[in-house]
Order: sequence, then structure tokens, then C-alpha cells
Amino acid sequence: MASQEHHSDGHSYFHILKTMVMIGGSSLVNVLFSIIRNKTLAVLLGPAGIGQIGLYQSIVDLTQTLAGCGVASSGVRQIAEATGSGDNDRIARTATVLRRTSMVLGLLGAIMLVALAQPIARLTFSDDQHVYGVALLSLAVLLQLAAGGQVALIQGLRDIGGLARMQILSGLASTTITIVLVYMFGPSAIAPAIVASAAALLLMCWWFSRKVAISPPRMTFREVWQEVVPLMQLGFVFMLAGLMGYGASYIVRLFVLWEDGIAAAGQYHAAWVLGGIYAGFILQAMGADFYPRLTAVANDHAAVNRLVNQQTQISLLLAAPGVLATLTFASLAMWLFYTPEFYPAANILRWICLGMLLRIIAWPMGFIMVAKGRRMIFLVGDAAAFLVHIGLAWLLVPHLGPIGSGIAYFGLYVWHCLFVYYIARKLSQFRWSQANLKLAIVFLTISGLVFCATVYLPPWEGMAVGTLATLLSGLYSLRYLVGLMPAESLPSPIRTWVSKSAVSKSA
Repeated sequence: MASQEHHSDGHSYFHILKTMVMIGGSSLVNVLFSIIRNKTLAVLLGPAGIGQIGLYQSIVDLTQTLAGCGVASSGVRQIAEATGSGDNDRIARTATVLRRTSMVLGLLGAIMLVALAQPIARLTFSDDQHVYGVALLSLAVLLQLAAGGQVALIQGLRDIGGLARMQILSGLASTTITIVLVYMFGPSAIAPAIVASAAALLLMCWWFSRKVAISPPRMTFREVWQEVVPLMQLGFVFMLAGLMGYGASYIVRLFVLWEDGIAAAGQYHAAWVLGGIYAGFILQAMGADFYPRLTAVANDHAAVNRLVNQQTQISLLLAAPGVLATLTFASLAMWLFYTPEFYPAANILRWICLGMLLRIIAWPMGFIMVAKGRRMIFLVGDAAAFLVHIGLAWLLVPHLGPIGSGIAYFGLYVWHCLFVYYIARKLSQFRWSQANLKLAIVFLTISGLVFCATVYLPPWEGMAVGTLATLLSGLYSLRYLVGLMPAESLPSPIRTWVSKSAVSKSA
């Protein structure tokens, strides 16, 4: 019986890792696109131009979140539930309503941003020079919300391969479009490039979602309304949560802008982008596959806790070496992705990396609230996170400059880890496994030591310490991951290596 359970767990670990490799592979390709795009834009525009891109993107994210009403996220949950029940008619109804609702909300969001373009431009940039640029971003809101409905369908059906290919193609299109437009027209092309990239995303989403064999059913207004109401009810909570997350990011950027100018805002944006690149593929994989899987077993505490522990374990093993590498080579990354003008952002990046590691630990537990539909608890947690993030940035940025924004992000996730663990204990009697506790303690301790080495030791000594830690943690993670996989899933050379290792241990 125990061997059967171990075998089942092995296949579950294999499924999680396979999903992360697929999503991570597409993210890795997009990282290469990001290197090309960011490096080119940094040379063409400098820190001030990168700061403008970050502020424009924050405006799009905020408007999209507000206008979208969280329908895309709630749609993933509804489709995942229907998929778990095998009800094809329910899937078709939800998908049809989701697509149409996304289009309507996108149109309303575009109208809203056009109407408020002048006050938003004045609040952000303290002038009227960017009014037309902000108004043009309304098209990006419309296109991205329309695309969001298609992505939610693919994600809810757990078409991981399609999702990965779509990310690669949209990343390629966005990189090409942005570089060409900015090279030809300079800073005035920033807003058009964001709009064109959103159009490319919608085209890719349409191409992949059309392959989903779902025939739009005939629905009366009453039937449509019955589908819209649960989408909007749960979606409203997602919207408020997203609004607070993006709102906090926008306000922190404003703090940096008002205290140190748009070039400093560019430094912060550069660090933020790099800090999220490696962690991004892990977090995307959680949303793409783990969230629908957890939703399908939301009423089974034991299954929920087992899945959360497995996801946390795989995520930590994959994330820690990357976080250590980013801590070690933060300055080099600034040169690779941007220009020497961005070197001061390296220390902001290091603080953000520590926060990202805590975020990866907290996220699987946070999905318990969403999977169980505990909307108010989820909302209260995000409201508290918003206040913590803004409060810390408000206190630290005036005294420490842009680096205070990085420390605020780290402080946010120290608090958030404690909060979500407490809530997870209440909702499903969740406990971290002993293996996860040991991994978390080991990796957090090593990350803290590498952080101190890179900040306080001479550059080459700090880099040597970080490189050694990265290599050792990478080898440890690889060996650990191989041990979790079922033997039949491993390539034969690795299977032989594992067998010999097991024999030598028993001897």
C-alpha cells in the first residue's frame, strides 16, 4: 500500500515538473526575447525611457484589472470545475459567455481610459504631454481583455502545450514590434508599441483557442445571465485583489518618481522586470496547471494539502538556484539586459529576489483560499498586503531612495507568508511537510548569506561565494528532483545513476 502511494506521489511530482518544464521552457525563450528587447530599449531610450514604459504599463495593468472585473480568473475556475465534472455542455456555456463578456468589458475599459486620460496623465507625469499616449493605451486595454477570455479557456482546459506555444509566439511578436517601432520613431512610439504588442497577443490567443472543439450553444438571455452572475461574483473579488496588487505597484513607482525623478523610476522598473523573470515561469505554471488541479479537489482537505506540499517542494527546488544566481550576478544582469547606467538597480534587484523566493513559498498556500471559493478571506488578505506594501514604501523610499522600494517588497512577503500559512491552517488544517520545512530553512539561510556576501564583500569575493552556493544548490536540487520522479519516467542513463547511488548508500 505504501509503495502504491509512493508511486502515485511520484507521478504527481512528475506531472508538476513536466508542466513547469513546458511553461518554463516557453518562459526561458521569452527571457531571451527580453534580453534583446530590454537591451535595445535601454540603449535607445535610457533610464528615463524605461521609466516611461514602466509607468505606461502600470496604467494599462490597472485599467485592465478594473475593467476586466476578474472575469478571466473566475472563468478559469468555472471551466476547470466543469472539466472536472466532465460536463461538456457546461464548458461550452461558460466558454461562450466568458468570451463575449471579456469583449464587452474590454470596450468599457477602453472608453473609461480615454475619458480619464488627462487626469491620469497629470497624476502620473505632472503634465499634459502624455495625454494622447495614455488615451492610446485604451486600445491595449481592449485587446488584452479580449485576449484574456481566450487564455482563460485554454488554461481552464489545461492545454499546457498550447499555452506554452502561445507565450513564445506572442513574446517574439512583441519583441520584434517594440524594437522596430522605437528604433524608427523613438520615445513617441512607446504607447503604439504597447498597443501593437497587445494586438499580437490577441491574434495568437485567437489562433490557439479556435482549435478548442467547442460549439457555441444557443442561449437565452436568462441562461446567459445565469452564467454571468457567478463569473462576476467571484471575478469581482479577483478584480479587487488585482487592483490592489497593481495599484500598489503603481503607487510605489509614483513614490520613486516623486522622490528621485523618472530615471530612478526606470531603475526600479528594470529591477522589477529582472526580479520576476526567473520566478515568473514557476508562478505561471502554478496558475496554468496547479490552480485548476487544486480546484478539482477543493473539498478534500487531504488531497489539497498533499498537492500544495508537492507544488511547494518542486517550486523551491527549481527556484532556489535561480534566485541565488540572480543575487550573485545582479550587476552583470544589469549590464546584460540594460546598460551600465542601470548598475545602481542591482541592489534593488537583490531585495526583490529575496521577496520573490518568499512569494514562491507563499503562493501554493494562497491558492487554497481561491480553490475553496473563500472570497472574503482572499480579499481581506490582499487588502492587508496592499497596506503593508504601500506603508513600507512610504516609510522607506524617502529615506533610502529607490532601494527602499525593494526592501518594501521583501517586507511585504515576510508578512504575507505568515498570513497565508495561518489561513491555510484554518481552512484545510494545512501543515508544511518535514521535507519542505528543511528545504525552506536551508534555501532561505543560503539566500541570506549570499545576499550579505554580494552586498558587503568586495565584488569578486561576493561573486565567488554566490557562484559556489549556486552550483551546490543546483546539484542538490537536481539530485533531489530525480529522487522524486518515478523510475520509468527517467532517461536510462539517469536511472542507472540513481540505481548505483542507491546501492552504494545501502552498502
